[in-house]
Amino acid sequence: MQKLHREQLMSLEEYAEQRAAFRRDVMAHKKHRQVPIGAHLRLLFEDYTTIHYQVQEMLRIERIFERSGIEEELDAYNPLIPDGTNLKATMMIEYADPDERKRQLATMIGIEKCVYLQVDGFDPVHPIANEDLSRETEEKTSSVHFLRFEFSPDMIRAWLSGASVWIGVEHAAYHYGPLALPASVQRALGEDFSPLEVTH
Repeated sequence: MQKLHREQLMSLEEYAEQRAAFRRDVMAHKKHRQVPIGAHLRLLFEDYTTIHYQVQEMLRIERIFERSGIEEELDAYNPLIPDGTNLKATMMIEYADPDERKRQLATMIGIEKCVYLQVDGFDPVHPIANEDLSRETEEKTSSVHFLRFEFSPDMIRAWLSGASVWIGVEHAAYHYGPLALPASVQRALGEDFSPLEVTH
């Protein structure tokens, strides 16, 4: 999947004019890329469109217009775009009450490694979490994690051929699934895989 380049971004002025329509389109796009697992955990599977929106929003909020600042944002967010053999997701742990959230995060250390996707007939795929970022302490985990799920060519072939895909989380403090991935989500995420990976 292509990465985002500076030339593809709108200027702050252009974005101000087009933001409402762009945001509406992106929200519709995200509907088929979000998966709740229970009441308090949600995965947003990122792609070029979601990252384009995120970068434009960051540039708008921070009023960034210089080339160096724009390139810094691109360097930060481009790694979240899938590479053809994987899916990349932002995982959010959501509790409305701050005190409850703090208590629950203290029980959920390591949960980011306990999420899985499983293509029917294959072993579960657990994510590589947060790459070089530290997202937890000895006392609690973060409410946001970045996950990369790597798939073999055979898994990708099966996914694109319509095999059932399951998602879940197995953690002592939070256990849900396996849940069938909705067909619309499976189709949308299948577009993240490179066709070359299923032809050899």
